[in-house]
Amino acid sequence: MRGIALTAALVALGGAGMAQEADLVLEVAGKGEIAIDLFEDRAPAHAERLRTLAADGAYDGVVFHRVIEGFMAQTGDVEFGTLEKFGEGLAGTGGSELPDLPAEFSDISFERGIVGMARAAHPDSANSQFFIMFEPMPHLDGEYTAVGRVVDGMDVVDDLKRGDGPNGAVLSDPDVIERARVSGAE
Repeated sequence: MRGIALTAALVALGGAGMAQEADLVLEVAGKGEIAIDLFEDRAPAHAERLRTLAADGAYDGVVFHRVIEGFMAQTGDVEFGTLEKFGEGLAGTGGSELPDLPAEFSDISFERGIVGMARAAHPDSANSQFFIMFEPMPHLDGEYTAVGRVVDGMDVVDDLKRGDGPNGAVLSDPDVIERARVSGAE
């Protein structure tokens, strides 16, 4: 009964405290937090990759380099997508030193708030980059690995600076992940 009361209290507070329950929290400089529950049962290798890179601090200082209105916001280029390297024009082309991951496709639909793994043309090329959906895009279903879902902070995602360059590239003053943290790794 207490569990039901606690759940009701959290819902009544509009999700306050939800970010602490999430697997991954992205602190976006000047905007707020994006809390993500990872699909460890559907995409275990990809979920573990995000947790590992976040715990290692690899996502700290990484920008949202590609943000397309009505589609998605992409980040996670730990090689060329840092704020320090942003001006070099290579954001979105890099990854981590870890090996690429085999696809873990599932029946999860790419709806608003779903977090997917970005990749090159080959399905087994996801590494560190990921994207968050603004709107449903069913043509991605079964073609990309769905690795998680935003459980709090979609208002922060909605407030990210949109790209005005080719293919949604953010050309200047990108939003940046100040810090990424994982549950149990504080």
